[in-house]
Amino acid sequence: MMENRNDGENKAHKRRIHYSGRYPRHFAEKYKELNPERYQDEVAHVRAKGNTPAGMHVPIMVKEILEVLAIRPGEQGFDATLGYGGHTLAMLQELKGTGHLYSGDIDPIESRKTEARIRSLGYDDDRWSLRQMNFCDIDKLVAETGPFDFILADLGVSSMQIDNPERGFTYRADGPLDLRLNPEAGISAADRLAQMGRDELIGMLRENADEPYAEEIARQIIRDEKRGLAIRTTQQLHGEIEQALKNIKLPRLEDGRPVARREIIRKSSARVFQALRIDVNHEYEVLYAFMAKLPDALRAGGRAAILTFHSGEDRIVKKAFKAFHQQGIYREIADGVIRPSREECYANSRARSTKLRWAVKA
Repeated sequence: MMENRNDGENKAHKRRIHYSGRYPRHFAEKYKELNPERYQDEVAHVRAKGNTPAGMHVPIMVKEILEVLAIRPGEQGFDATLGYGGHTLAMLQELKGTGHLYSGDIDPIESRKTEARIRSLGYDDDRWSLRQMNFCDIDKLVAETGPFDFILADLGVSSMQIDNPERGFTYRADGPLDLRLNPEAGISAADRLAQMGRDELIGMLRENADEPYAEEIARQIIRDEKRGLAIRTTQQLHGEIEQALKNIKLPRLEDGRPVARREIIRKSSARVFQALRIDVNHEYEVLYAFMAKLPDALRAGGRAAILTFHSGEDRIVKKAFKAFHQQGIYREIADGVIRPSREECYANSRARSTKLRWAVKA
């Protein structure tokens, strides 16, 4: 009888977001990519073109990391940056149902999604534990767990964060200028930008991203802020960069042709967003603290592997490993960086800037 219908039957059916054209362009419209377990063929099609499906993250250099860490069943390890969980799952498989792996992540939004996915695969508390934490607090974790046999830190921003316009990590889609890895703490990039004067902004752009047009961009932003323009969205910031660079003298290629202005704007925009993200999340300070605490977090013979994605990160890791090696704290360190294979870079364009360094505790 009609009066006996349950509440679920009374609810209106929620239709998916429709899009114009042949393929979805906006993040929320990519309903197939955002449901990889249900639409595996669509995900495979996107990956075959060398792209990362929306809402996913393809783990980088898994084979090389496992070779460096040489994980043995029964050991205890720490994945300092969980992300989508690709590296965590690979390491859990190496443990073969023994030992224990801890994973940490500062992002409460993505870590909850990843935890549900990993739990659904049968990894319970006996084999895997998640901590929402900043990896620079590794000493607090070690006080609870004891030192580790292996540790991985992937310092890259995850594809899920980059692709979601609500997080504000890219100028390619309009969204709030946020850039926080943990949007529940600290201040947004928009608020941070409003705090900075011209000289501080120039210094931040140079130090965090080696931005060659730091002065021009800072001058444009500060001028418009004084005129009452509040830069609150990703597209507004991108527009400021475009305006700042519209009259610069174009550098020349080796054959004498000028570099395309749109290419200069694209690269500067990427660097400005990188610099702001590093500043808002205190990434260099966090990395310095982590590298200082890393030796005490490893057992004798413990192995550490770190993936970096730009020169500033790599310099910090290189210097820390070298200094502790000279002091005899590390028995062995990488002679140089390990880079992803040409095949991996072709299959995953976001792997191209990756560098892997490793160390073994004495």
